[in-house]
Amino acid sequence: MARRLDVTGADGVRLAAWDYTPGGHTAGSPGIPGIPGGPGSPAPAPASGVRGIIPQPGPDTAPSPGGHTAPRPGGHTVPRPARPPAAPAPAPAPGAPGVLLLHGLMGHAGHWAPAVRRLTGGHRIVALDQRGHGASGKPAAGPFTREAYVADAAAVVEQLGLGPVTLVGHSMGALTAWQLAAERPDLVRALVICDMRASALGAASQRAWQDWFRGWPAPFPSLPAVHRWFGDEDPWVETPHPARGAFFAEVMAEHPDGWRPVFDPEQMLTSRETWVHDAHWDSLAQVRCPTLVVRGLDGELGRAEAQEMVRVLPRGAYAEVPDAGHLLHYTHPEAWSEAVEPFLNGVLTP
Repeated sequence: MARRLDVTGADGVRLAAWDYTPGGHTAGSPGIPGIPGGPGSPAPAPASGVRGIIPQPGPDTAPSPGGHTAPRPGGHTVPRPARPPAAPAPAPAPGAPGVLLLHGLMGHAGHWAPAVRRLTGGHRIVALDQRGHGASGKPAAGPFTREAYVADAAAVVEQLGLGPVTLVGHSMGALTAWQLAAERPDLVRALVICDMRASALGAASQRAWQDWFRGWPAPFPSLPAVHRWFGDEDPWVETPHPARGAFFAEVMAEHPDGWRPVFDPEQMLTSRETWVHDAHWDSLAQVRCPTLVVRGLDGELGRAEAQEMVRVLPRGAYAEVPDAGHLLHYTHPEAWSEAVEPFLNGVLTP
């Protein structure tokens, strides 16, 4: 069971962090007891008229062996592909090295649960719902800038006493991770970049995303309808992709008129607008800590660009997950863990 920790981010935004460490947070970790509304406090109730599946991250949200549904607080179930059970990781020793997981755009902390359950070793693992996502604050006025996302991550590291931390980021979360590592090397021990490009994606990409959001048939009448659309009916899906449907079902909440995303699509576009037009090679080259670049073989980060990222990084390494796409840690948690864990153990072992 992941334990919720409330953190104050940049501009006072309330952030929900989730401690996946077996047995709760490591004894002796500073800063946690003083967080207002922190561990042990009841989670905020959903807005009136909304029955959500947030907050819900945690290893306990993975399906039971052979099953296809995941229990959620409030009685909801979210269908997900069956995965083999993983042995529980041992509890870390006091003062264990910290690992902070940062999801991608439209994701939430719970998307890391399948992979976290397969990590061994005495790490203290915390996942963050980034601003605008999951159970964290969604300020109408923002900001949703790169600076805000990076400042939020720094606040989590400092307030939860995770530093020097190993940052593991997927997609947009990977960009946040390497920008923090470049700007605050005192806070970061090591870095894992999962399927995020350093090259600019351009204005055409942003326009395509705008059109894609407009094409959503939201509100969805049911969670199975969410699964069908994102896993099969979405024009961006070339072949049926049930795990993609499950991925999006995890970030939906029930409203009186049907199921809608827990995030605001306009805020997602605003977040994306701040990084798609620019390349990020300069900040990548400023990262001095050991860094692993890992990609899905069929993901969005091509092999040539990934290997160039490794070359640019002063202490870069490369790994790939066969048969995986962009959601590599979610769809192939065991293979992802096998690719990442040797690096983690190497940088986290004294």
